[in-house]
Amino acid sequence: MIKLADVSYVRLGTRDLEGATHFATEYLGLDVAERAKGSVYFKSDAREHTLCYFEGDPGDQVVCFEVEEQSHLDEAAAQLESLGHPVRRGTASEAALRKVHDFIAFRDPTGNPIELAWRPAYSGRRYHGARDAGITGFSHVGLCSSDLARDEAFWTKVTNAQVSDRIGDAPLLRIDEVHHTIALFPSAKPGIQHINHQVETGDDIMRSHQFLKDRQVRMVFGPGRHPTSSAKFLYFEGPEGMVFEYSSGVREIADELLWRERQFMFEPKGFCKWGAKPNITEFNK
Repeated sequence: MIKLADVSYVRLGTRDLEGATHFATEYLGLDVAERAKGSVYFKSDAREHTLCYFEGDPGDQVVCFEVEEQSHLDEAAAQLESLGHPVRRGTASEAALRKVHDFIAFRDPTGNPIELAWRPAYSGRRYHGARDAGITGFSHVGLCSSDLARDEAFWTKVTNAQVSDRIGDAPLLRIDEVHHTIALFPSAKPGIQHINHQVETGDDIMRSHQFLKDRQVRMVFGPGRHPTSSAKFLYFEGPEGMVFEYSSGVREIADELLWRERQFMFEPKGFCKWGAKPNITEFNK
């Protein structure tokens, strides 16, 4: 079994690098860690970077998970190859671009590009966002799935992810005590469905709602509160249609023996206990 230690970073292609950088800093509230040729790296916590925008096709999207040992990369590669998932070992120059010591790349059953990395860099420079959005760190990703049952089986049988709850057939998957690090949602095509950053308080969510609304950023869901993770949330649209989420107060599952996954309806009340209705395609199947 592939043991995922944490979600590490997201790489997003963009046709407007300066516009994406402006959004990430002035609106989303991230901190520029480094500018390189054709790429900008952003901090949201103690790690060297958790988001990289690079010049390229907006459909070029990658999510990376950390593993604890270099040997885990070899073991993961062998297991994935045996299951029919071709694996590519990253070159030294590609690893340097990602600020990691080593990594492998493959696609999940839907076709989402996934990377597993060993020793992602941390930074001695403290995160300090250009805008005080209250961000405490990059927390989870939503992934598109063309077959939820198949993809749930992949993540729970091939990796250490476990189902915390389901909304309809859409599983919310944890790899540690946090309620979910991966969420799968129905879609006809692969892609990152949303990117989540935790913020400190519900007040931060409401301040950001007003701030972003005043600047005509498209709100797509919330403010609201998830009945699954108990987190207060706000979803909004960024460059090239990528959906970003702020959330606060996510549930932690400290004792797995006492936790039993729950079933919620795939309708607005399954996504929000306050009554907000999503304007997000994958939440309205």
